[in-house]
Amino acid sequence: MDQDKDIFMMSRKEIKRYQVIRKVLDKQIKQKEVAEYIGLSPRQVRRIVKRVKEQGEQGIIHRLRGKTGNRKTPAGFKQKVLELYQKNYWDFGATLASEKLIERDGIQVCDETLRLWLIKEGLRGHHKRRAPKERSRRERKEHFGQMVQMDGSHHDWLEGRGPKLVLMGYIDDATSQFYGRFYDYEGTMPAMGSLKGYVKRYGLPGSIYLDKHSTYKNNRKYSYTQWPFRDEEELTQFGRACKQLGIELIFAHSPQAKGRVERVFRTLQDRLSKELRLSGANSLEEANYLLNSYLPVFNKKFEVPARGAGDFHRTLDKGMRIDDVLSIQTERFLRNDRTLQHNKQWYQVLNKTRAQHVIVYEYLNGQIDIKYGKDRLAYKGIAAPWARPVVLPKTRRFKRRLIPEGGAKSPWRNNFKLPGSLTSKRGHF
Repeated sequence: MDQDKDIFMMSRKEIKRYQVIRKVLDKQIKQKEVAEYIGLSPRQVRRIVKRVKEQGEQGIIHRLRGKTGNRKTPAGFKQKVLELYQKNYWDFGATLASEKLIERDGIQVCDETLRLWLIKEGLRGHHKRRAPKERSRRERKEHFGQMVQMDGSHHDWLEGRGPKLVLMGYIDDATSQFYGRFYDYEGTMPAMGSLKGYVKRYGLPGSIYLDKHSTYKNNRKYSYTQWPFRDEEELTQFGRACKQLGIELIFAHSPQAKGRVERVFRTLQDRLSKELRLSGANSLEEANYLLNSYLPVFNKKFEVPARGAGDFHRTLDKGMRIDDVLSIQTERFLRNDRTLQHNKQWYQVLNKTRAQHVIVYEYLNGQIDIKYGKDRLAYKGIAAPWARPVVLPKTRRFKRRLIPEGGAKSPWRNNFKLPGSLTSKRGHF
């Protein structure tokens, strides 16, 4: 007889259950009372009582103990998934890696299962979450288009394959719907260009929540003599454009205040940069081309329904040209010969006008216009006028005084003294 078959392990739960079942066999308690006590149905209790009566203590043990689970993945499948992860998705999170395995490789694996495999193999570590700070929570806006949060994300999106880009992004506060576009830098032109793209797709939002970057807010401090308009604030070019479009600018005092756009940038820096890598994008044009097809999929996954119905985006007025509004407007002095200087370049106005000041419009496509009021003036570029040479004033040159030989002890100094001289021995003549 094999003695190993008589040795088996029981858990505390099974020991407790066996002791109660023995009381049923000894007719001390009823099966209905046992079912309520151990949390099983009376039918299941009858089955356990029957097995214990036939098999003894082994009848209390679950029949699947020691057997391979029906849902256990084959060893070859696990090895294949880990090899694909190390080859193509070595820095992906478990959730994103499981999505890409389905999309690109046709392999379906649960993200939690993949996470446990990666932790066991040492390919990923445990993610420790920071303790949340105590901050007052601001509820979302109720309607779509009521307020959007805007910011620029400086990140190595192409991971060294191309130039460093900045993602100018807009996220709706009510629905978390995101819009963005890549640029070479964060400045006035990228801010206006991204706003133009947002307005063309959705319309004019009610307000924009953004930080105090010098592109959006004038942070210079003026005294009363320098800026005498105490009730007004000197606007930046972007602030002036938003005011003309009827968009209110709300400036955040901390990055946490506009945390929705900060968090979506953190998600995109993890997901979008990997999408750019998988597609092989290595330039600004290729990155924007991929972004146009990626954003609908991203928004479908992460956007939430708004609490209130209706779209609060407004349409642009028919009499307003958005290209004129979203341009850099600079006032320049027009000389008597109808010439002016702008950005180290000289221009000749061809129209006859008595205007002394004109406005130079710099558009997003690089072209410029010169206007006086609503009238557009014709112009042409000219060479810089001949500069009159600067004549320096002549400096007066003093002749060198000759000192006789002997210096201060010279007989010439001793013999010729002026009246009242302190060095004179006689005092006077």
